[in-house]
Amino acid sequence: MVAKIFIDGEAGTTGLEIRERLAPRRDIELMSIADDRRKDLGARRDMLNAADIAILCLPDDAAKQSVSLIENPETRVIDASTAYRVDPDWAYGFAEMTADQASVIAASKRVANPGCYPQGVIACVRPLIEAGLLPADYPFTVNAISGYSGGGRKMIEDYEAMAPGEAPPWIPYALGFGHKHLPEMRSYSCMDIDPLFQPAVGAYKQGMVTMVPLQLGNLPASVTGKTLHAAISDWFDPASGFVEVADYAAVEKVPELDPRTLNGTNAMRLYVFANDARRQVVLAAVYDNLGKGASGAAVQNLNLMLGCDARKSLAQEAA
Repeated sequence: MVAKIFIDGEAGTTGLEIRERLAPRRDIELMSIADDRRKDLGARRDMLNAADIAILCLPDDAAKQSVSLIENPETRVIDASTAYRVDPDWAYGFAEMTADQASVIAASKRVANPGCYPQGVIACVRPLIEAGLLPADYPFTVNAISGYSGGGRKMIEDYEAMAPGEAPPWIPYALGFGHKHLPEMRSYSCMDIDPLFQPAVGAYKQGMVTMVPLQLGNLPASVTGKTLHAAISDWFDPASGFVEVADYAAVEKVPELDPRTLNGTNAMRLYVFANDARRQVVLAAVYDNLGKGASGAAVQNLNLMLGCDARKSLAQEAA
């Protein structure tokens, strides 16, 4: 049976990426609205209610409007906005988050695609809180950098209009510490308090790194770099998802921490770096903000909801 898929907001960055990944497939039919009717409420309503799965690539308010237009009880939804990410009636679309999350997504009619930054933090922190190695009220700090594509079409146009070398190589932002990803970062990491989250945008198109530094001085001596690494490694089954854990090693520099390392894939690679004598650790995650961080995650969730191979239309290794 061919599934009817409607991407509401297919002209945006995430929508275009999803459409490109799905276009070659024969097990789905991509439904589209003519360019001059994309803001036609009636046309959108018709498409949303005719779809087996609607993928919303819209700002929050527009996504909520689209959901309100759906009257067909059989239409299932993947929403890429922040509108429903901590809504208890929506499944959170990070399939590797827990052992049963992929099954939860597969059975759900409403799936909230995760934000790009939170996934790396959740992957690093949740296993450690669940294992009792870190307290839920630990004062977490998160530092991260993403390619400029994470800022949407306007930012992409601004960066790509600059002459080579003209763009600042690195610009921190969200210095009011109220980033829109904080609610899901806290909720699904199982933190009791918001982390101090300080992201940055780099002068390259895509790819990201999230880093969580830890001071272990007030924790039991049994909490070491190796025990943290073992808990994270035990949490993820590389055979059933896209998250892998790098080997634990004492190193000063890792070239693969280049945020562009996994571009073009749906993979996420986690690292644990530690100096046990100093009682200091850094947890790190590398992934593609347009892949696992956005459109790749949406396609993975779509595959789960359709009951097909979760890897379909997705690359796990960099070319």
